Amino acid sequence: MALQNKLGITESSELAREEERISKLRAIELFERNIIDDLEVGSFKSLAKIHKFLFEEIYDFAGTIRNVNIAKGNFRFAPVMYLEASLNHIDSMPQTTFDEIIEKYVEMNIAHPFREGNIIK
Repeated sequence: MALQNKLGITESSELAREEERISKLRAIELFERNIIDDLEVGSFKSLAKIHKFLFEEIYDFAGTIRNVNIAKGNFRFAPVMYLEASLNHIDSMPQTTFDEIIEKYVEMNIAHPFREGNIIK
């Protein structure tokens, strides 16, 4: 059973293929139209705009913070009740060195702010 989507796809594997195809085309467009140039680097606000752009043709929730708890295998991502506070903390993290950028990236992945279309699934 596939996640509810705008494409009407009910098979998970088919949805995954379409999600990949569409989001890759949208990513190219994001760069070719220089949309990415106007975004603040390292902010959740910009990440949400990118997510919306990549997935708005597929999911109604594109670009919005998830409202359900999610897990992958035995790992649970940040609980919904703490998600907004986690994102605010991540936004305030420094990003002036390579190690700081990596730490921020890891924390954002642990937060997993979107229902689908996060950094690592």
